[in-house]
Amino acid sequence: MRYQSQSVAYWYFAVAMVLFGLQLVFGLLSAAKYLGPDPLLSILPFDVTKVIHTNLLIVWVLTGFMGATYWMVPDESRTELHSTRLAYLQLGLWTAMGVTAIIGYLFRYGTGNKLLEQPLPHKLVIVVCMLIFLYNIGMTIRKSGRFTTTEGVLLLGLLSSAVLFLPALLHYENYTVSIFYRWWTIHLWVEGVWMMIMGAFLAYLLIRLSGADREVLEKWLYVIVGLVFIAGILGTAHHYYWVGVPYYWLPIGGFFSALEPLAIVGMAMYAYGAMRRSGLRHPNVLALHWTLGSTVFTLFGAGLLGLAHTWPSINKWTHGTLVTAMHGHAAFYGAYA
Repeated sequence: MRYQSQSVAYWYFAVAMVLFGLQLVFGLLSAAKYLGPDPLLSILPFDVTKVIHTNLLIVWVLTGFMGATYWMVPDESRTELHSTRLAYLQLGLWTAMGVTAIIGYLFRYGTGNKLLEQPLPHKLVIVVCMLIFLYNIGMTIRKSGRFTTTEGVLLLGLLSSAVLFLPALLHYENYTVSIFYRWWTIHLWVEGVWMMIMGAFLAYLLIRLSGADREVLEKWLYVIVGLVFIAGILGTAHHYYWVGVPYYWLPIGGFFSALEPLAIVGMAMYAYGAMRRSGLRHPNVLALHWTLGSTVFTLFGAGLLGLAHTWPSINKWTHGTLVTAMHGHAAFYGAYA
């Protein structure tokens, strides 16, 4: 740790780990309900445990993003964080929002919009937290006077995440319209701008851990941005197969959604090759190989398993089955865990 204010990140990581642990608990509980008699049916029915399980996923990943950003930006900008007080205030609001949302789900207090079940007051708190976060990061970069490509891609991904949350603030009476705009937030997060955030973190780690050339790795980030805007946006269509949108979205969504992990894998392959050629051996071998393994598992979970059932002629048989669950879990594990 080069700067004292980076210690803020530890608290974010701690909260993220607690939320991740709770997600595992509710995931295992949901699986147990599938397998046999359910003595908790009247207290915790399957739909409630599944809602908590999936929503915890979104919250802990975002918490981890925030913590990682509070660690990376001071290091890249070579300055202390603008305000640790704002960072702790943000974490307190964020944690309170998450805890009260989970309690609300236990009592059926939510909007019923899959993955975006948070009531409007909670969503407004999310907006406030994002504004505090972006202000703090922006002022840190401004204060330093140093702005790297890695920070630029990270900031673009974070700003885009905040903008794409706006459709979630609205309520839609029509179910098809609700599904259509839901994926503007969830898909364009998970398979769009979050890939830019992941790419920025990956570049930062590879530069630090492998000794790879910054200029070459940051050129790969431009490729990632391009793929996000081409593949990520058009890939949204694979969520529209059976909700009443025009037919032409089916092959477009199936093809482009499988292309997103390729640039990240290429960047990792370059870094690993550069590391082997230079003979550099970083003391933290576990972190280095976990970083590289993440890209390989992303290709498997998001790319191969996604492509395996993304074509409409196949998806009509696999939609909503364990194939879908396998793809979702493997993709998230590879990209964000």
